[in-house]
Amino acid sequence: MTYGSPRTFVIEDELHCEIIGEFVAKSDAVEMLKRLAQAPWDEQPNCAPCMSWKACGREYVLIEYDAASEPWNELSRSAALNISATKVEWRLPST
Repeated sequence: MTYGSPRTFVIEDELHCEIIGEFVAKSDAVEMLKRLAQAPWDEQPNCAPCMSWKACGREYVLIEYDAASEPWNELSRSAALNISATKVEWRLPST
């Protein structure tokens, strides 16, 4: 990646292959993860889209892309936050 290339941060539910949001700054993505951690597990956007949602959950990952390339080039992928009926577990360091 060259200096100054645009980066995009994406929050994805890795279990359900569902994009939750795209962000220009990592700090904005982390703020969204904090809001997700405070939201009830059984309400949108945390309620899993599968038929067994009551026993399921969300496994949010934070993905950093170089958006200057087409298709985007994945630079990093970090487990960020797991949410279920039984727990909210931060996986991202420093949150």
